[in-house]
Amino acid sequence: MDITEFQKRGKEMVDYIADYFKQLEKRPVYPDVEPGYLRPLIPDSAPQEPENFEDVLKDFERIIMPGVTHWHSPYFFAYFPTVGSFPALLADILSGGIGCLSFSWAASPACTELETVMLDWLGKMLNLPEEFLAGRDGEGGGVIQGSASEATLVTLLAARTKMIRRVQSENPELTEADVMSRLVAYASDQAHSSVEKAGSIGGVKIKTIPSNDKFAVCGSALKKVLHEDRAAGLIPFFFCATLGTTPCCSFDRLLELGPICNKENIWMHVDAAYAGSAFICPEFRYLLNGVEFADSFNFNPHKWLLINAECSALWVKKRSDLTSAFKVDPLYLQHCHQESGLVTDYRHWQIPLTRRFRSLKMWFVFRMYGIKGLQEHIRKHVKLSHEFENLVHQDERFEICAEVTLGLVCFRLKASNQLNEALLKSINEARKIHLVPCHLREKFVLRFAICSRTVESVHVQFAWKHISKLATDLLKAKEHLQQ
Repeated sequence: MDITEFQKRGKEMVDYIADYFKQLEKRPVYPDVEPGYLRPLIPDSAPQEPENFEDVLKDFERIIMPGVTHWHSPYFFAYFPTVGSFPALLADILSGGIGCLSFSWAASPACTELETVMLDWLGKMLNLPEEFLAGRDGEGGGVIQGSASEATLVTLLAARTKMIRRVQSENPELTEADVMSRLVAYASDQAHSSVEKAGSIGGVKIKTIPSNDKFAVCGSALKKVLHEDRAAGLIPFFFCATLGTTPCCSFDRLLELGPICNKENIWMHVDAAYAGSAFICPEFRYLLNGVEFADSFNFNPHKWLLINAECSALWVKKRSDLTSAFKVDPLYLQHCHQESGLVTDYRHWQIPLTRRFRSLKMWFVFRMYGIKGLQEHIRKHVKLSHEFENLVHQDERFEICAEVTLGLVCFRLKASNQLNEALLKSINEARKIHLVPCHLREKFVLRFAICSRTVESVHVQFAWKHISKLATDLLKAKEHLQQ
């Protein structure tokens, strides 16, 4: 493919994507395929001779599209949103076209510097404490990670390194292995599974702190576990607080937990992967109160801020905590400005070396939507979630299982777990809408998350009518069996 054909095919591809969005509501949101469906449809090996673009695109529609779950569909209510936008998509085209990599300032100065500025822009939108911003001479700063899972792992490893060095400086006779065997990290029993995975990768113990009746961790619960573990000779070093848990969007009590972590010399990381986007709205900023006690803070603009994946924003108060843990500096990556104090080399802030020009899509979205446009998007989703919540309340067969704060509603039939599992199965097999479940204590619960950029009240109303009808059919079938 030469430049002339690329220009032609590129325009055709933009038209294809535009037509996809125009017709998206007509596609089943959830695919009707079985595991292994794809392999028989494609050759066993790559072609020896080149094939033409038309054939590849035809096969994409014939082979790939039938197996796609349509995350941008207004009938997609599963997981959490991943709402990209056209400005972000255009920026991704530029990023891929330019093809620069920003592992160091010298590798692409604009790529590096725009990321630093965009994380400061976003930090100011959230009203983060000044310590988290890079500014012109700050000690903190932000970096784009691929996911919140990466951000948790990076901060846990940095906290581990910091604690090992501290303990060894006070007890020179202890080996690194001695300290490692006693380290323990903490998270809520509602925290994302990535925290447990980070502990496994980091080779440290992870303990869960029991949440209260609001599914939030409070200070007294953490204090109790810390007291027990210190008495047992363990070394607490890391606590991952969650703002907007995956099961039910609950919020750990930062104002209680933060002072405890600071007093105990425990790194407090705040994971707000989903909920963080809402903090750009003044009416939701109170949910972030207490972040001033944190050592690091992370959320995913690629979830709810109209920026395509991968874009997970991580801030630290002291960037030296990251760079001292991850700095590996072979000659072929060095450059003449790296010790000047004027530049950032993001390879020392993360696990991978290679990184795309991800801040471009932030720049495009922030400029083309503006803060007000992004706030309107968040508020619309929250309004729709409360609309669905009200519909549930009006049906005495159902119950709401957790407080609805943002764009997630947790609900279930007032019946057995088995019946609720059957309801979810019937919903997803119908393929008109898509939901996923969670467990809250011992209850099997259905999650209804407002996800799509294009979702409107009409889609929420349709979803509720569909759920209600399936519930009616299910309850009638149960009653018939009992007779």
